[in-house]
Amino acid sequence: MVTGEEIEILLLSLRIALWAVGVSLPVAIAVALLLARLRFPGKNLLRSLVQLPLILPPVVTGYFLLILLGRNGAIGAWLYDAFGISFVFRWTGAAIAAGVMGFPLMERAIRLSAEAVDRRLEQAAATLGAGRARIFTTVTLPLMAPGIVTGALLSFGRSLGEFGATITFVSNIPGETRTLPLAIYTFTQVPGGDAAALRLVIISVALSLLTLVGGEYLNHRATARLHGR
Repeated sequence: MVTGEEIEILLLSLRIALWAVGVSLPVAIAVALLLARLRFPGKNLLRSLVQLPLILPPVVTGYFLLILLGRNGAIGAWLYDAFGISFVFRWTGAAIAAGVMGFPLMERAIRLSAEAVDRRLEQAAATLGAGRARIFTTVTLPLMAPGIVTGALLSFGRSLGEFGATITFVSNIPGETRTLPLAIYTFTQVPGGDAAALRLVIISVALSLLTLVGGEYLNHRATARLHGR
């Protein structure tokens, strides 16, 4: 039977994953459109930097976050001194780590969708008098919807499974940063924790399957709506 502690871990993991996706999504759309639509010096370098967390060991990404956003980090020290904001050992820091690790998957899916948009449809809307904002919201975004849905769900799944960057940046604190992967690891390291670890593994598998099935459904709906079915 699932315990109160395990429910707390599940809810914390969902909160962190949802915040990671919600905050990353507008940035990912902007970066994807930038890389898909514009030509500028350093474009290939920027594309490589966006995808870098997929290649780097997660612990390295967590270390970079620590030296940037830690209490004594280049940005973290200023945030703490000026606004009293600290991300280390906080669930918000875990959301940042999850968002960074899931961002490349999200951005790539959205960028591929943006590159597939027929620019002639946007031009037709412009000839009918639509402004840039209206073209973006009524033509471009709906055409990119399948990629946006796919990218958000990939990032959500990646956030649920994030381990290395999280434990390096914000540690493994019960009730604050101990997400499902960290809790499973913790329970496997203590005597008598195998049953709890198994329950959390089953929950993780169920969540992953639900995410995949839900993603297929939403992607099908978005594609059907795009083609008027």
